[in-house]
Amino acid sequence: MLELCAHPLLDVAAFTCDFTAPLGAQPSPDWLQALLRLEAPAPLKSDDDVRGHVRDLLRHAGFKPTGRSKPASEYLVRAAGEGALRSINAAVDACNVVSLHSGLPISVVDLALARPPFRIEPAPAGQQYVFNAGGQSIDVGALVCLFDADGPCANPVKDAQRTKTRDDTTRTLSVLWGTRALPGRTRAALAWYRELLERLGAQVTPVAG
Repeated sequence: MLELCAHPLLDVAAFTCDFTAPLGAQPSPDWLQALLRLEAPAPLKSDDDVRGHVRDLLRHAGFKPTGRSKPASEYLVRAAGEGALRSINAAVDACNVVSLHSGLPISVVDLALARPPFRIEPAPAGQQYVFNAGGQSIDVGALVCLFDADGPCANPVKDAQRTKTRDDTTRTLSVLWGTRALPGRTRAALAWYRELLERLGAQVTPVAG
């Protein structure tokens, strides 16, 4: 179960995914990596309207989605445009493909590294966490976040290093950070995301909120 705060804009979709083998033992297939290109055929396409509404979602509680705190989906568009969007593993690649083309930020958490209960709400002022292996931190105050028993672990900008996927990851939790200002987009992104993961042989289970 996932506890959701009352939010006038947030349109969340979440699911768990069970992979047939550890991620390090099943490289991302060529067909999935090919979708990491901006020009790849996709059922969804992002644009300035989508980007604007996603930023409005992040701004709702007072967060400023600018500079290095832009939505993760915007980073993917820039990286893909520069030819710098590389394969990481099947779980992250599927997430990045859907986020790139839908324009919605998506988080992926290793369920072996996160501790329930889970909830989604804006983080309190001054809350921070480390988001990469280099030890860099992000201030997530006022940003809507996924919390586990140990604190915030994911959000639409940068996910926490402590719960990111590893080579031995076999089970994940994905959160699509959609907005009600874009009716139907979250569900369309979810359907495509599920299709990609099931093509990989993974089992997808919706999470009730």
